[in-house]
Amino acid sequence: MSIGKRLAALRDERRWTQLQTAASLGISRAALSHYEKNRREPDSETLSRFADLFQVTVDYLIGRTSIPQQTLTNDVRSFVDHLELSDDEILNKYQLSVDGRILTADETKRFIAFVRAERLQQ
Repeated sequence: MSIGKRLAALRDERRWTQLQTAASLGISRAALSHYEKNRREPDSETLSRFADLFQVTVDYLIGRTSIPQQTLTNDVRSFVDHLELSDDEILNKYQLSVDGRILTADETKRFIAFVRAERLQQ
């Protein structure tokens, strides 16, 4: 399903007019119509606003998944955003993998060291 069809379907499910939806997004009704008819594609900022308004993921809007709702709660997202990989407790609790093979604690620490060294060179 195209972005436009998904946007129109989400709006229709809520029984919102194009005018109401456009006003909520801060865009013109004509722009919304163009998006829904696939004459134009929304930029990333507008896609994010659509996702927030309809409470779906951007991946759902662009067709990368058929699951509309966010799978991460805000608490989980906050945790992941602030995950410190050098913390031994985290290393013991979660298994990281590359190419389908689980990294050993030593490999994980070398990976972290590599990232830190690369950052120092920038």
